[in-house]
Amino acid sequence: MKGNGITKILKMRKFLEEKGFETIKQFSKGKDYSNIRDFREKTILAKNIIKHDLACIKKADVLVVLPEPSFGTSIEMFVAKNAKKKIILFSSKPVPSPWPIGFSDMVATNKNDLVRKLHEMA
Repeated sequence: MKGNGITKILKMRKFLEEKGFETIKQFSKGKDYSNIRDFREKTILAKNIIKHDLACIKKADVLVVLPEPSFGTSIEMFVAKNAKKKIILFSSKPVPSPWPIGFSDMVATNKNDLVRKLHEMA
């Protein structure tokens, strides 16, 4: 479904802000590219998006990851881990891959658990 992953991210960001956490606005105006289905002819845009996303990771203290299948999420986790950033994987559903688990410092299975673990990291 188009934009479904971004919708989930925006809902999570709103939830975390309501709980008093500062979030990084990854999908600020002009940064939502969920309608693009093929980046092969958009190399400049692709490079700009990657530059923006890497800057967001650099600013972050903790990466909260929703395990949607994504090249971007995988690379972002790898970059964050190599930058010694903390990573919390949030999933209320089974995670059928070892990779997001292996790159996470903690796994939260519900929103209360996520909030508690974020406070533990502070």
